[in-house]
Amino acid sequence: MMIVPPGSRIGIVGGGQLGRMLAMAAARLGYSCYIYAPEASGPAADVSAGWTQGGYDDASALAAFAATVDVVTYEFENVPVAPLKLLSQRLHPNPAALEVAQDRLVEKDFVARLGLRPAPYRAVDDIAGLRAALAELGAPAILKTRRFGYDGKGQARLHSADDADAAWKAIGGRPAVLEGFIRFDREFSIIAVRGADGAFATWNAPDNVHEAGILATSTVPAGALITSQAADAVAMTRKVADALDYVGVLTVEYFATADGPVFNEMAPRVHNSGHWTIEGAVTCQFENHVRAICGLPLGSTDLAAPRVEMRNLIGEQANDWVAILADPTAHLHLYGKSDPRPGRKMGHVTRLIGA
Repeated sequence: MMIVPPGSRIGIVGGGQLGRMLAMAAARLGYSCYIYAPEASGPAADVSAGWTQGGYDDASALAAFAATVDVVTYEFENVPVAPLKLLSQRLHPNPAALEVAQDRLVEKDFVARLGLRPAPYRAVDDIAGLRAALAELGAPAILKTRRFGYDGKGQARLHSADDADAAWKAIGGRPAVLEGFIRFDREFSIIAVRGADGAFATWNAPDNVHEAGILATSTVPAGALITSQAADAVAMTRKVADALDYVGVLTVEYFATADGPVFNEMAPRVHNSGHWTIEGAVTCQFENHVRAICGLPLGSTDLAAPRVEMRNLIGEQANDWVAILADPTAHLHLYGKSDPRPGRKMGHVTRLIGA
């Protein structure tokens, strides 16, 4: 991979808050970012050098956009893979990572082959398949659509086999995966970065707390249970990154169980649970993603404070900005979204404790 020097143009597919934070980090290193997205505008528009409106499935428009920049990345994984494959010479991470992450069944099969341990699972294509899977795995269990599920969407919990019809209806009768119940004490993620030369680094594993299926807080350092399992999870994450010949930031979420880390899911991009790194690490996930895709040396992932907590601001919580700004430990990030709907991530606040 050739080095993409500062002063070059970075193309970002997707214009949400992750694109916004990538563009801000890139600007500090002397790059300008250009957005490609189907919307007319979005959170990344305020901080990018240009915005091209076009469909994710429009191969010719994507190719024309890519011809105007020096390297391309993405901040959103639910993008058709076929058009992106045409950009593979300048696209990082490579489309293979998207193909794996976009389908929960493909993803689980992939990590199982690598020796990672996902929750027990079965493919479900119809209601009869769901009943058969329940007979094998038992209940409680969770039914998840194979594609397009995030922040608790596309999921239904089953407390018994009697819930099969309601769960199938709740996910719209789409191809799915049934996951057996896992007893876990905490949830955590490994946010990793890999360069084209194979250089690999991870940040501290955050303790992630979810509310209503949406990440509420990420805290580092995590407690003893997560800390004791982090090294194994890092080794597992590296297997995933190396197998995909991955370039950029990769996030893998785990359950901390009595028997060790259990794979939950992966995200081939910068991740909400890594937002704390902006102020809480020597080099944040966004800067290291830019460094990786441009062929630059990776930056230090060490903590910048003894303790760091990131809290998402969901819906109307973002209206507390005055009180947040009055807190000397707080670093406020608002994403420029105008409609604070319930369940919508409007921003986040990071607190450095003991700095």
